[in-house]
Amino acid sequence: MKYSKPRFIPYFIVFLLITITVKAQIPSGIYVSDTGNERHEIKINGDYIIYNVYKTSPATFIKTVGGFFTINDDVLKVSLEFNSNYEKDQLKQLEIPFMIDNELLTLKEKPTLIFLKMESLQQDLDGQWLFATRGPDTGQERRGEENPRKTLKFLKDGYFQWVAYHTETMKFSGTGGGSYTAENGVYTENIEFFSRDNSRVGASLNFNYEIKGNDWHHTGKNSKGEPMYEIWAKRN
Repeated sequence: MKYSKPRFIPYFIVFLLITITVKAQIPSGIYVSDTGNERHEIKINGDYIIYNVYKTSPATFIKTVGGFFTINDDVLKVSLEFNSNYEKDQLKQLEIPFMIDNELLTLKEKPTLIFLKMESLQQDLDGQWLFATRGPDTGQERRGEENPRKTLKFLKDGYFQWVAYHTETMKFSGTGGGSYTAENGVYTENIEFFSRDNSRVGASLNFNYEIKGNDWHHTGKNSKGEPMYEIWAKRN
């Protein structure tokens, strides 16, 4: 009986394969690039990405895009769920060459942008949430993943964003975001951009929260001072 010799793989090839694998991953988190008073912000959680552009002074919303992504040969390929500029550019797909090196993410566009990864700060509500229904939870009809009309809340490492959109028509209805805290049942949003009204930037909003199973019960008063009760379902 003949035995084949074990295949010898040179160390430099193993190192090269490991390097390629590492380069092809973008860790979840928040990445920020400031160019003058214009901020470019990337939020990543698993295979979902949101890319925002807005001015900090004077506060001016510019754009937001987001959706599920894959990586192929150091190219970020995004299938967009929403695009605030869709009526102008008709874009449903993005392909962006990139490079990741420790805490720095480089998007090789024109111009090239270098993003710094923000500090990880996990909190109770981190994750992706879809608006389900108005509370209280008494068995009323819920809006789920299969519904093309969605309102998404994306929370990660002390940053939040909500986006209202329609996946079939690509109609964009609005977004807002900034920093947040969630502790001891109190949820606080600090608004840093708001597509519907730039004058809302700088405001802080306090709410109560409670996690029940896969639901986030969100209560308090809306911007008009009226009582509100919303239920958000964790997105798988």
